[in-house]
Amino acid sequence: MFYFILRRLFSVVVTIFLITATTFALFFASPIDPARYTCGKNCTPIILEGNRKALGYDKPVLTQYTNFIGGLFVGREFPDNEELKASNPEQIVKCPAPCLGYSTAQHRTINEMVAEAWPISLSIAIGAFTLWILIGVGGGIVAGLNKGRWPDRTIVGAALIGFSLPTFFVGLVLLTFVAIKWGLVPIPSYVPFFENPLGWAANLILPWITLAFFFAASYVRLTRAYMIETLSEDYIRTAKAKGVAKWAVIFRHGLRAVLTPIVTAAGLDLGGLLGGAIITESVFSLHGLGYLAVHSVTTSDLPTIVAMVMIVSSFIVIANMLVDVAYGFIDPRVKVA
Repeated sequence: MFYFILRRLFSVVVTIFLITATTFALFFASPIDPARYTCGKNCTPIILEGNRKALGYDKPVLTQYTNFIGGLFVGREFPDNEELKASNPEQIVKCPAPCLGYSTAQHRTINEMVAEAWPISLSIAIGAFTLWILIGVGGGIVAGLNKGRWPDRTIVGAALIGFSLPTFFVGLVLLTFVAIKWGLVPIPSYVPFFENPLGWAANLILPWITLAFFFAASYVRLTRAYMIETLSEDYIRTAKAKGVAKWAVIFRHGLRAVLTPIVTAAGLDLGGLLGGAIITESVFSLHGLGYLAVHSVTTSDLPTIVAMVMIVSSFIVIANMLVDVAYGFIDPRVKVA
């Protein structure tokens, strides 16, 4: 198992390196001068040249990439030019490792912006993930055990409705009626968990329900399909014939086999959601990583765009690795793969 995990870790490092190199090349090795994105419509040749030197865009692309990778391990200082540092030492901005860069649009390090947005996206992802797993997997098990009967039809019908409705519609309905009109919960805003756990949950319950309503629908259908298939296997019939308790047949034998595709989907969905739920965050005006990504695109904030691509990609790659490791515990045969 140790070498299995070690191989997966090595593949994660290589994949993330290739992602960063490709992303950096797409944005900074293109024919368009990246300094043009730093000063808006009133960009004069003098300002353009100053920004190019301050951000190190006047250096070869390979040198820029080396500095970027070095900043991830040892940190960086901006402006990225020794002459400018010497002439304006009071304007030096220190970016500690892992330094993701400096935003010319916000005049802040990207680390600071991510540090503010990351807890919001993490809170939304964890709460929604917990809800959709409980509802989706639980509903799928009940539907699978009652194939063709009214619980099955009811659950599958509700899942179809949930899968059909877009998240922005569900979010707007919940926000308009539950929070604003009826006042059952506060209008969503972020409250740090360690300051007020109850306030944290009360303010995020609507975003959780919005995402869980959509994702749980997929997990109901997935769990139901695999549960029906697994319960028809020969080893399940053999366990029943030997007098194994019904709960043991369902949970110890049946559900364990169903977990493999569920873990696959759950890991990738959670990895993507950790990078920011763009639509949900926009509906509820929560400034998480999704909002930060959209804002960086609309303002042509190139360093932040590169950082966000790397962050989201890393989440998905790491989630995929954790799914592979989870396979080793769910299915021992994977350990030798």
